[in-house]
Amino acid sequence: MINVILSGANGHMGKVIASLAENDPDIRICAGFDINNMPGNGFPVYKKPFEYTGEADVIIDFSHPSAFQELTKYAKERKLPTIFATTGLSDEQKKELHALAADIPVFFSANMSLGVNLLIDLVKRAAAALQGFDIEIIEKHHNRKIDAPSGTALAIADAISEVRQNSEYMYDRHSIRRKRSENEIGIHAVRGGTIVGEHDVLFAGLDEVIEIKHTAQSREIFAAGAIKAAKFLYNKPKGFYNMNDIINA
Repeated sequence: MINVILSGANGHMGKVIASLAENDPDIRICAGFDINNMPGNGFPVYKKPFEYTGEADVIIDFSHPSAFQELTKYAKERKLPTIFATTGLSDEQKKELHALAADIPVFFSANMSLGVNLLIDLVKRAAAALQGFDIEIIEKHHNRKIDAPSGTALAIADAISEVRQNSEYMYDRHSIRRKRSENEIGIHAVRGGTIVGEHDVLFAGLDEVIEIKHTAQSREIFAAGAIKAAKFLYNKPKGFYNMNDIINA
C-alpha cells in the first residue's frame, strides 16, 4: 500500500484522483493539501503542507503554481518522492524541479496522459522525417483553463525543435504581416465549453497534409496517469523522471 499526499485535493483533478484511488488496492490517500476547505473528503485536508506530519510515501501535486515553493520545500525536507502535474509552471520553476531532483525523486510531465506522451514521441519522429513540411499545433480546452497555450502544446513544440533546429514559435500572426517562414511552428489555443483537451499537430507539405491528434474524453486519463506515476516513483532513487520512463519501462 502506497500512502499518497494529494496536493490540490479539492480541485477538479484532485477529486478525480481521490475517486480512482478508492478503487485501487495499492493506493491510499492519507492526506490532502488545499487552500479551499471542503467537507466530504475521506481523508484530512490541510491548508499548508507543514501542518501534516503523518505517514506518507509519495506526493501527487495537481494544485497551482502559487503553491510550488512551499510544496517543494516540504517535499525536500521530508524526502518524499513527488509527482508534479500542475500546469502553468514557469521556466524558472521547471529549472527548480531539476535542482530538487538532486535530493529526491521528482516526476514531471506537462501532461499525465500516456496517450499524449506517445503522441509527442510520434510527432518528434514525424518532424524529423518530414523535413520541409510546415507544422502547426492546435490545442483546445474548456473555458475555465487559464494558461494558453497549454503546457502540452509547448511540450509538443519543444519536442519538434529538438529535431528542427532554429525553430521559431509563432503564437499570433495577426500583428505580423509577412509570409510564413520555414522555421515557424504555429501554436494556436482555443477555449470553449467543456472541452477536456484536444491536441492536433498538422504537417502541411506540397499537395498533402498529415495530422496526428489526441482527444481526451474525460479527466480520468490524467488521474490514472498520475496514479501510475505514483506507483512508478515509489522506492525509486533520487533523480528526474518523466512519462517516457514509464512508457519505456
